[in-house]
This record gives sequence, structure tokens and C-alpha cells, in this order.
Amino acid sequence: MLPNDSQRPDPDALLAQVQAQEKKAARGRLRIYFGASAGVGKTYAMLAAARKLLADGQDLLVGVVETHGRQDTAAQLDGLPVLPLKAIEYRGKTLFEFDLDEALLRAPSLILMDELAHSNVAGSRHPKRWQDVEELLAAGIDVLSTVNVQHLESLNDVVGGITGVRVAETLPDTVFDRADEVVLVDIPADELLRRLKQGKVYQPQQAERASQHFFRKGNLIALRELALRRTADRVQDDVQAYRVEKSINPVWKTGAALLACVGPHAGGEHVIRSTARLASQLNAEWHALYVETPRLQRLPARERERILKTLKLAQDLGARTAIVPSADIAGAVVEYARNANISKVIVGRGRTSVLARLWQAPPSVRMASLAPDIDLIEVGLPPADAALRRAAGDDAQAPRRPSRHWRYLLAAGASLGTALASVPLQPYLDLANIAMLSLLTVVLVAVRLGRGPAALASLVGVACFDFIFVPPRFSFAVGDFQYVITFGVMLAVGLITGHLTAGLRFQARVASHREARARALYEFSRELSGVLQTEQIFDITKSAIERAFRARATLLLPDDEGSLQTSNGGEPLDIGIAQWAFDHAQAAGTGTDTLPASPIFYLPLIAPMRTRGVLALLPLEAAQHGRWLLVPEQRQHLDTFAALAAIALERVHYIDVAQGALLQMESERLRNSLLAALSHDLRTPLTSLVGLAESLALSRPALSAAQLDMARSLQSETVRMSALVANLLDMARIESGQVRLNLQWQALEEVVGSALRASGPQLQQHAVQTQLAPDLPLVRYDAVLIERVLCNLLENAAKYTPPGSTITVAAGVHGQFLQVRVFDDGPGLPPGREEAIFEKFTRGERESNKPGVGLGLAICRAIVEAHGGTIHAQPHTPGQGAAIVFSLPLGTPPAPPEIELDDANDHETGKPS
Repeated sequence: MLPNDSQRPDPDALLAQVQAQEKKAARGRLRIYFGASAGVGKTYAMLAAARKLLADGQDLLVGVVETHGRQDTAAQLDGLPVLPLKAIEYRGKTLFEFDLDEALLRAPSLILMDELAHSNVAGSRHPKRWQDVEELLAAGIDVLSTVNVQHLESLNDVVGGITGVRVAETLPDTVFDRADEVVLVDIPADELLRRLKQGKVYQPQQAERASQHFFRKGNLIALRELALRRTADRVQDDVQAYRVEKSINPVWKTGAALLACVGPHAGGEHVIRSTARLASQLNAEWHALYVETPRLQRLPARERERILKTLKLAQDLGARTAIVPSADIAGAVVEYARNANISKVIVGRGRTSVLARLWQAPPSVRMASLAPDIDLIEVGLPPADAALRRAAGDDAQAPRRPSRHWRYLLAAGASLGTALASVPLQPYLDLANIAMLSLLTVVLVAVRLGRGPAALASLVGVACFDFIFVPPRFSFAVGDFQYVITFGVMLAVGLITGHLTAGLRFQARVASHREARARALYEFSRELSGVLQTEQIFDITKSAIERAFRARATLLLPDDEGSLQTSNGGEPLDIGIAQWAFDHAQAAGTGTDTLPASPIFYLPLIAPMRTRGVLALLPLEAAQHGRWLLVPEQRQHLDTFAALAAIALERVHYIDVAQGALLQMESERLRNSLLAALSHDLRTPLTSLVGLAESLALSRPALSAAQLDMARSLQSETVRMSALVANLLDMARIESGQVRLNLQWQALEEVVGSALRASGPQLQQHAVQTQLAPDLPLVRYDAVLIERVLCNLLENAAKYTPPGSTITVAAGVHGQFLQVRVFDDGPGLPPGREEAIFEKFTRGERESNKPGVGLGLAICRAIVEAHGGTIHAQPHTPGQGAAIVFSLPLGTPPAPPEIELDDANDHETGKPS
């Protein structure tokens, strides 16, 4: 065996490795100090390392460090350059966060970022601190940080179940796994509790509460185990990456991974169950491998199905399963174990005769010789399993013989026919050439019929050569001893040639199958890459899967409510099973554990964002129902087809979404342009019409009664038209961002009074009430715009309620907002239209003789949201009419200016100041 250094590495792998190293060289390095809980010393260890680096001349900066009042930690911080924190206003308070922009501007070679899972205050560039760290790393800055085990996303629920405390701040495991270094900071639970009592973890009051809840000894022990195991997993990944990078072939026994070898005989299930129990005891991952040789490919269908069910059992028990085609069982197992760094291989104990052992060593013996560094564990078979094996072997031989006899008869006939055909050629050919014809027949038999018939053909060929051509002819007696050597060489060459040819035939067939699968995937992905419609994906997927799997296929796609819709003219499908597979994102039907009696296999199409549909397959051959899905490679091939189809469906969906959004944007832009143009062009003539109508009503000599009514009607209609155009213009100005708010601190009572006066003509036939709280604070708003909001709400209430109805304006403080409510006792809003009425050109009644174009409430929403508030319609309740509520944020009004005492006295006495 060649040494590891002499093995030629894969050029593609080397290129990918060089590219990854170049990318990594331009990126900063992340070191995480990892611990089981607060108080183990992560921040202290990070600061101690920083002090040492600073003493060595490292250009470092403390970005953010939380000491939590710990004196030892604060002492480590002395003397280190600290970046000032950034002040952020949040809900009336000033909070301090890490200043990312200043850190990037200063660009130190190393920066300290404590508590990597921390959530930043709203208003920061990133919502999470680890995202700040990602930007620092991308800028080439090294980072030191800290993380507790309860903050890892994958362990968050586990820790919550142990401690009863669910941590809200979490860190994606991918960030932890991508870290360049992970330093475990660990102390025993008793030592941590002692530190807690001494006040080295929290302040005394907080420490007392923590010791009764989170910091119980059992919790700390469990968290310590989780931290140790997570660190071990991380180190195991580092070891495997190093072995791949350095092309190290021998197994390193750093882990406890197991490999169960599945054979063709009965008893494989016992090996699988024994390995599963052992893996559970060792808390280790395990694999199940079946090596398919050319001889095993010719097993009857019943035996192959039993093997596939054994692999399915291993998969159900948590194993990674694989089928490897190879003529060398031991070599394939050793290669798989070394590639996966598996140190323990479990095999079943076979029953082989002494003669068979002399002819060929068992696979376990060859494994031991090929890989002395791998532990071999032999599982004994109970008597029941041994009897099962013998019964299965006896039963298996019966159907096998008829199918194999014709191949052996054909091989013997081919050798005999070659010998007889060579008799007329004897005067023209030497015996050596006739022997070559016999060997050619052996090679052809091996190519067409396999290894066993080739061996028989070699024996028959040697016998015919001796009987027909070697003197004395037509006798098996040998006159010259040299011919005995010739027979031996012919037999050996025939056997070896037949063996190698059969092996090459097997490898060629395997390569052909792999090439066919790769070509099918390539053609499928190429066809899907250019489709733009769902119907095209349906047709392409159906035809591709029918060709690749010899099964009828159909796609079931959901509607907007998530219910699958069946296609017309397809196979009779069970929509209930398909809907279950869609809802649970799990396969169902034949070959699965969910409703396996169904003849159809239902596979969900899972895309990155959501499940896009279900692929239903019906095998064309009844005997193939469920069996072909048991082959791991076959199922992986099918899963790849389904993933490509799901991604194509998701791509087409987002193309439709983008086109719809683009169309909506263009429509909105065109509508706004038309609104602006019409409102500006109509405003001037309408203003003139309003003035002329007013002048006409006041003209001298006085108009007659009929003429005066016509003048007043003309005036009211022009005023109404002018108001509509004003609404159009205001809407266009608001959406274009041309409105500038004139924000002033003022009382709400004033704007309510002015709105009631402005809406007086529309409210003449209604009773108006005000319910304003007596202690309303000053609010900062634009009085003109808020008056417009109240006028629109009052006019809407008057328009859609009968004469004599009561309209009420109420206001009060609710939390951090001033809430204003305008409601009436009319018929109320139509059910389900509470949100739609705030859209542009939407009216309370679709077909109505009431004036208006449906812009009043849209303008109200735009104005209120520009003030940072909200507006909504309350759902209709019996006995109550429509109610519109808008809220304005409260603030802290400025203090009134103080009046000097002398000036106040002068003012009271009337003296000039």
C-alpha cells in the first residue's frame, strides 16, 4: 500500500480548497468563548487573552463588554482601549449600543464583542449583534466573542425544558459552526454555585433568585453536559475537515461511529438491531451498508426485497444507509469506513464450510487484513435466526435453479461448439491457436452470461481440447506431460479471464446506470431552467419522472387556501393522503409508514420557503409497488427530482409576484400622475366658477326666486366639485412626499372646535356630541392636517347616517397614545370592509347617489400615519353604528416659560415694565 503522501489528490478538490482559502484569508477570524451558563468565566477569559495580545503589540479595541458588576471582570478591562457606545433614543429613553460605524472607521485588527446572541435596540443597523460581527469579519477584522449554550438555536428548547426558562435571545448554529476557534470555558457545578454565593456572578438579590430557579445544581450539570457534547461535535467536524484537507486515509479513532454490514442472508435484521442498541448505548451515530456484487445482483426478487427492507429498518432506526456496487465486499466496506472515519464495523457471524474458507477467505478476515486499524465486532446469530437463514437459503435455491440452468447449458454448449467447429481447421491451425479460440469463447461467455458460466466454459473447453485435439485423440489420456501444463495454464487463464471480464461487465453496468441517472437529472434541470409557467413545469416533471422511474406521475398544486387541487384526466388519487403529505411535509402511501396500503406514492415538493405541492407516483408494474422506493439511491434520486420541481415552482411563483408588483407600481404611478394633472388643471377654473356662482347670487337687480334657487344650486355643486378636486390634489401631494408637517405642541380641544365649525353645513341635520377627557395633554401635530382628518370623518358620518342621527367625537389617553374616536348611531359599516374603506377610490356603498369619489378616508390614513399614528375602523356591533378611531403618539411637551416675579406684579398692577 502506498503511503498517504503519495496518493494523488483530486484536482477539483484542490481548486475548491485554494478558492476557499483565498476567500477565508480576506475575512477576519472569529474566536468564541463557549460556556454552559453565566458566571463560568467566558468574559474573564476573553479579556485575559486580550490583555496578553495587547502586551504583544496587537492593535485591539473593546467594542462592547458586559461586566454585570463583577469586580474581577472589571479589573481585567482596565487599561484596554474601549470604543465609546452609541446613544440611541428608544421610547423616550436613551440606550447605549455598539457603534458599528465607528468601529469600521477605526478598523482595528481585533475587536472584543461580548454576548454574541445579544439583540440590538430598534434603530440599530442590524437587529442582532452577531450580524454586526459578520460585517466586522467581512471587513477583515478579527473578533473575540462569548456565547452560552442556552443561546444556541438548536438547543434553545432543550435548555428550556431542563431549566423551565426559555431564552429569547438566540444565535443560529451556523454562526457557531463557522467560527474559526471555539474555546470551552468550563468549571464544575459546585464551583459555580460557590461563586454565585460569593457574589461573583450576580448581585446578592439577583443571585438569591437565580439559585432558586436557573442556577440549581441539576440544571447546571445538564447544561455542562450539553456544552461539552456540543463542543465535542464541533471538534469532530474539525477533525474530519482536517483529514479531508490533508488526504489522510487511515481511520482516527476519535469518535464512536458504527458501521453495520448488511449481507444477503437471513439475519441481517439482527445485525441492524444489535448495532442500533450499541449505538444507543454509546450515544453515537451509525451507518448501514450493503455491498452489491455481480453475484448478488442476480438474487431472486424476494431476497432482494428482504435486503431492501432490512436497509429500510436501519433507516427507521436512525442510520445512514447506502448501497455500494463493488465486486470486492471487504474493500468496499473498508473504503466506506475510512471515508466516513468509522472506527467500528459490525458484521454478522456466517456459516461457511472449511472448503469454502480455504477457497476464499470470509469478508471479515479480509477486512481485518486490509484495515488492521479498524475494530471488527462480530454479532452472533441466535438459533432462531440460524434456522431462519437455513430455511431462507433452502427456499431461495428452488426458484433460482431453473433460471440459472440455461446459462450454464449455453456456456457448455458454446465451448463444445467451438471445439467441434475447430476440427475442420486443425490442418491449418496449430494447437496453440485452437487453444486461443477456446479462451475467446470463455471471454465471450463471461461478457454475456457472467462469472459462473465462464468458469464452466473454461472447464469444458479444456476437456474438449484434451479429448479432440491432444494425442492420443478421442481419449482423455495424455501422452506428453507438457500438455498437462498446457491444460493447467488454459484452465487458469480461462478462469481468471472470465472473472475479470465478469467484473468489468458489472462495473460497466453500474457506470451506465449512474450515467443514466446523471443525464436524466441534467436534462430535467435544463428543461426546468427556462420555464415561466406552472403548466410547463407540470408537463416536464411528469414526462421526466415517467421516463426515469417507469411510473405514472402527476402534480397536485394547492390553491390560495392551501387545499390541493386534482388535475383532470389523471390517475384516481386519494386527495386525503395527498393533503396529509402536503400539510405535514412528509411522504405517504406505498413504501412508507403512513398508509402503506395505498398503491400510490405521495411525495411533498418542499422548496426553501414552503411546500409547493405534492408529487404522486404510481409504479407501472404491480410487483414494483413500494419495492423500488426501498433502494436508498432510488429514493435519493426521486427526492432530487422533487426538489428541482419544487424550486422551479417557487421561482415561477415569485416571477408572478414580481410581475404583479411591477404592474401595480406602474398603475399606481400612472394613477398618481393623472390625479396630479387633473387636480391642477381643474382647480383654477373651479375656483373661478365658485366665485362667479357667489357673485351671481348677489347680483343687482335681485334675481327672481327661481333664478336665485338655480344660482344657489350652481354654487353648492361647484363648491362640492372644488372639494373633490382638493381631495385629489391633497392625495397626490401626500403620496409624492411634498407635504411638510408643521408640528406644534397644542391642545386637541381647539382643533376639534374648528373642525366642527368647518363641517357645520354638513352637520345641520345631525346632533353632535363631544366627549373629551378633561385632562388631555398637549400633543405635537399639524393642526391644519388633523383638522382635515376630523372634517373628513365628520362629513362621512353625516353622509352615511340618516337625518337626526347622533355623531359623537370622543378623546382620551390610552397608554402612550392620544386616541380620538368618531362614531355614530347609524347603520354601521358593511361586515368585512373595515380595512377596505381606507383604500383609495373605495366608498362605503358601492353603488350610491351620495357624492364623493372615495378618497376621504385614504387621506385620513396618510395624514395620521405621517404623524406616526394609526387609524382603523372598529368592527360593527349590534346597536352601534360606524366607529373610526385614530391615535397620535404622546410625547414630553416642553416646560412653559417661567414668568419673573417683578414682571408678574407689574402686570397685575398695570404698571409698565
